[in-house]
Amino acid sequence: MRIRVLGSAAGGGFPQWNCGCDNCRGVRAGLLKATPRTQESVAVSADGAAWFLINASPEIRQQIESFPGLWPQEPRHSPIAGILLTNGDMDHCLGLLSLRESYPLWVYATDPVRRGFTEGNVLYRTLERFPGQVTWVPLRAGIEQPLLIDGALPSGLTVTAVATPGKRPLHLEGPGTPPPVPEDNVGLVIRGPGGRGGLAYFAAAAGRTPAVDQAVGTADCVFWDGTFWSSDELIAQNLGTRRAEEMAHWPVGGDGGSLAWLSRAPARRKILIHVNNTNPLLRDGSPERATIAAAGVEIAHDGLEITL
Repeated sequence: MRIRVLGSAAGGGFPQWNCGCDNCRGVRAGLLKATPRTQESVAVSADGAAWFLINASPEIRQQIESFPGLWPQEPRHSPIAGILLTNGDMDHCLGLLSLRESYPLWVYATDPVRRGFTEGNVLYRTLERFPGQVTWVPLRAGIEQPLLIDGALPSGLTVTAVATPGKRPLHLEGPGTPPPVPEDNVGLVIRGPGGRGGLAYFAAAAGRTPAVDQAVGTADCVFWDGTFWSSDELIAQNLGTRRAEEMAHWPVGGDGGSLAWLSRAPARRKILIHVNNTNPLLRDGSPERATIAAAGVEIAHDGLEITL
């Protein structure tokens, strides 16, 4: 299995367009040793020919152009065989609307995520220009299913959705909206031929469950929610009023943070992704970066490639 990180930052990217925090100002001015990052998305393939994207970020066009493996090989063609959505957040779904140029798309999502994106969304009509422009493939938590090419040909990969503590996207909250359900937010376990090469992908997680523990404990490679280093990260920088936990993210550092748990996972590679622009982990050589390195954990960057 081949894995290519297309984007590794949380919503807004790094630097974020309207943020003047120390990290964003420093990287813009060239005074901070840090690498800019686009919003989180990862491509996975069994053969290097057919690729499945995990999430479709608003920067999907830039991300496709940054990776030759996703370039078309014919006058009208794409190596993207499918797109898997882990939740309905805009930074995970908005890129779908950029893929509107009259080409069939296969989108894997739970029913709540599909409904949240399609129902009442007039912009979705741009993906309904012809029959079959978008085919939605249901993801059901706990059920292993094949990832198919054109809905029929085996890709060599399977996926299992894992319901994960989280929250509904902001645009689906408020009076008159359906109550939250477990499948609003999922992690993914992707395996290669014969069940080999397990990837556990949890880019948004408010905590752990027995199902999450099992998925992480049996994977060769784990991508985990690295949004915030500390619970009060936004508050301390005068950038917000909510703690990480209120935003459905388990902080990495500190007492009770995810790092101690993640460091014990048996996976060969343990990587933090969906890193917020305020996170000190983005700074090369920071004490926080040294802490995760000592624990055997990495931080994702755009262009990172892994073979399992």
